[in-house]
Amino acid sequence: MSTPTTKLQRFTTIEIVLMAILAMANAVITVFLSSVNQFLTTLGGPIATSTIVGIYMIYGVLAMYIIRKPGTAFITFMLGATVQTLLGNSYGMAASVVAALCYALAVELICMLFRYRRWNVGVMMTIGFCAVPLWFIFAANMFGYLKWGLPQLTIALIVRCISGIILCGWLSKMVGDAMARTGLLRTFNIGRDVK
Repeated sequence: MSTPTTKLQRFTTIEIVLMAILAMANAVITVFLSSVNQFLTTLGGPIATSTIVGIYMIYGVLAMYIIRKPGTAFITFMLGATVQTLLGNSYGMAASVVAALCYALAVELICMLFRYRRWNVGVMMTIGFCAVPLWFIFAANMFGYLKWGLPQLTIALIVRCISGIILCGWLSKMVGDAMARTGLLRTFNIGRDVK
């Protein structure tokens, strides 16, 4: 079984293309999610909107799960922020870039701790969980979440972490494994590791 090492590895053209495709897909999904967020805000305020946070992060985590090389999350998240900014989103350029940096930092650090070698469901769910808190701190200051009060802020963070675990970590693993089983990803590191 081939496993990538933690030393810097060059990205292949197909890996760069995959990162770009996932980043573009995220930008399109983010436009759609803005409407979903408005609907959820009407239904249940900040707690309800927190339920879908994991979907915003999945593209960078999925890229990392498939490619399994240092820097994958950073490049993919930054490409996503760039495309979102070019398309124009309701959160603004600063929010897109800061969120991407927060997600990338958390994902890269967790993967580095596991030396880019462990990809079981527990690790993936840990990645999804850890991608949430840093951005939440920045978002709380940028978007005025601090006005919610400590109980609502705490519940929102817990719900976001659960969303990160399920809709980002677990779902990235399920989607990546399903794609790998089709043989479509045999040229990527996941294709050599997932049978």
